[in-house]
Amino acid sequence: MSTEPKPFTPGTVPAPGSGSQDGRAPGGEEPPVRRQAAEIIESVLSESRPDQEEIKERLRESLAANPGHPETALLEHLIAVRAVARFRDRMQDTVPGPGTAGARQLTGSVFPRSEAAVRSRIEAVLHGRMLVTAFQPVRDLADGSVIGAGAMTRFLGEDGGSTEEWFADAKHARLAGDLEFAALESALAAAAELPAHLFVTLKLSPATCLDPLLPVLLEETALDPARMVLELTEAMTREQPAPVVAALAPLRRKGLRLAIDHAGSFFTSIRHIRHVRPEIITLDRNLIAGIDTDEVRSSLVEALVGLAEHIGAVVIAQGIETAEELATVTALGVTAGQGYFLGRPTTRPADWKEWTPAR
Repeated sequence: MSTEPKPFTPGTVPAPGSGSQDGRAPGGEEPPVRRQAAEIIESVLSESRPDQEEIKERLRESLAANPGHPETALLEHLIAVRAVARFRDRMQDTVPGPGTAGARQLTGSVFPRSEAAVRSRIEAVLHGRMLVTAFQPVRDLADGSVIGAGAMTRFLGEDGGSTEEWFADAKHARLAGDLEFAALESALAAAAELPAHLFVTLKLSPATCLDPLLPVLLEETALDPARMVLELTEAMTREQPAPVVAALAPLRRKGLRLAIDHAGSFFTSIRHIRHVRPEIITLDRNLIAGIDTDEVRSSLVEALVGLAEHIGAVVIAQGIETAEELATVTALGVTAGQGYFLGRPTTRPADWKEWTPAR
């Protein structure tokens, strides 16, 4: 009488098969390779990333086909994943390029594309300058007036993909700095059309802030440094704060302001804020979403607002999408906000002209 194999769940190791062929070492001990395979599988299946669901489902199928033998299931799974990855790499090399019939892209797939294909895609954008800048209004939450504009990069390729995917691909192809500088040049050029009273938030990674080309580019632009806000888009490593502060010090003396996102763990964010002393602390959508019903998020924001007051920084809540979220962050002491509820991003200068100062 056969039994249905038990599903593998985090915290459990599949029971070894019955009989003398279960692969146990002499004395009935579990073979080390089996224990190690079970630990690897448990680690993979316990991850909560949405982009890993396809991989996890395939792994569960391998486990069901090899009850009691996680080492065999893991080996078969890795062989299958590698085979599919090679197939998709070959398919990517034969996919028509942007602008031709049938063009498509695999960004977002759980299987990696070839680095050559990714690099070619990014280089096409760089050479053709196939990107534009949209601005989203930043409002004073006390009176609703527009006080700043957040620069957002939009790509013109026909193969789609979000902004995050484009920059992730650029990092994969070792072209992240090139793409960031192209986006920065686009934003600085577009900023000339903004009302003169607005500050402009420009997103950059800590690595790009350390590039010696950055101060040269910013000094050559017509935009007043006092209107520039550099927002760090990634959590800094433990070693980066001091070099970033030193590299940006000359520009900050001319009026440029630095913004740090609440990225990574709460205590890591506190450490970076303490070392960098930014003029602005930004709270992203991950922290703002549902804050009106989440006491933990509310407590974190309240703590960050208190820290901002202590160092003389302004807090900007990003990703505000409901009236309830707006009311909550305002009650917690946040003084500036950005998000779809307060104004959608737009690439039209005519829309920017309407962002007039408070009277």
